[in-house]
Amino acid sequence: MSDIARIVETTFRAEHGHVLGALVSYLGDLDLAEDALQDAMITALETWARDGVPLNPAAWMTTVARRKAIDRLRRDKLFQEKQQELQLHAELERPGEMEFDDRPIPDERLKLIFACCHPALALESQLALTLRTLGGLTTPEIARAFLVPIPTMNQRITRAKTKIRQAGIPFEIPPAERVPERLDAVLYVLYLIFNEGYSATAGDDFIRQELCNEAIRLARVLVELLDQETQLESDAEALGLLALMLLHDSRRAARVDANGEIVLLEDQDRSLWNQAEIQEGLALLDRAVALCQPGTYQLQAAISALHAQAPTYTETDWRQIAALYAQLVRIEPTPVVQLNCAVAVGMAQGPLVGLMMMNNFKLEESLSQYHLYHAARADLLRRAGEFDSARIAYQRAFELAQTRAERVFLLRRIESLKHT
Repeated sequence: MSDIARIVETTFRAEHGHVLGALVSYLGDLDLAEDALQDAMITALETWARDGVPLNPAAWMTTVARRKAIDRLRRDKLFQEKQQELQLHAELERPGEMEFDDRPIPDERLKLIFACCHPALALESQLALTLRTLGGLTTPEIARAFLVPIPTMNQRITRAKTKIRQAGIPFEIPPAERVPERLDAVLYVLYLIFNEGYSATAGDDFIRQELCNEAIRLARVLVELLDQETQLESDAEALGLLALMLLHDSRRAARVDANGEIVLLEDQDRSLWNQAEIQEGLALLDRAVALCQPGTYQLQAAISALHAQAPTYTETDWRQIAALYAQLVRIEPTPVVQLNCAVAVGMAQGPLVGLMMMNNFKLEESLSQYHLYHAARADLLRRAGEFDSARIAYQRAFELAQTRAERVFLLRRIESLKHT
């Protein structure tokens, strides 16, 4: 990949949600906005190589995409219909080269989130579409996040766009009294965007920081919106989710080494942890707990807080973490939560106890294609001294892992067990 192609791709990834939100608000048409943004990306590859990278790449892409959208409307003979709606007279009469607007792009992402999370859409479609539009994830990345085939995910996204268009769902923040009915989906979307950045499901990079930053920023906007809206109360789960993100993100600098390879929690240099994020996360968690509205994000944030507050790995309060996971299982008994609970119990009470909890046919069947299930089982087997079984489990995890960093780590584990 050339340097310019890399810059264009990085800009597209980092600014996708910001630019697309502005375009959708301007055009009122999600498909048209997405197509125009793709056209702008192609134009950037040609133009930036010749003229250099603009001072404000996001504004450049927005301006070019807007003009590309107008060109598409002209070609599709929809110009007269859209012209009054979009009030484009002055721009269309502008001769010669396009004039770039370097002013800050209006931040319309929250409007886009609430439109994508409209109750008229199925929850699975809400999540997939928002990850695509706001997070800029590709269809294969979203499919992996949901553990479903790529064609299935593509159908979900297509159906969601069609439903928005046919139902005339507006791109706007809903009235205050209608916010709660969409809030759960919005929070879950932000959670999934952060997770894809925190532990990427594929590619060379184990951490995709632009997605973590995007999820944290949007969670901040959401918390501020709820705090400022006089008809709404602060939401404990929104606060809990932002706390969870910050507490997890605080460990970012210690999670990979200089070569981009994974450093496990027990081996991390805790002096590299971001104390400002930890303190902010703890304060947000305190605010959330004070509202007496318990929920899954607050429980996860409390677990992360115990890790953040432990001076060393050996001083981690695994019994309290296991107890919190037990509460989480009662609220959200998903296979992944059950797996994490088994790992915590294994650390608190011994690896054999954790392995007994994993020795569950339904759990094994549900997570048979999930590499972290096999990796977690391998780790407990290793701690229990069952080295041959651990090596087999690590090998299965290696076969299923999608990121380079995870595959390198698992291969090292396999090699280390050959001599035990």
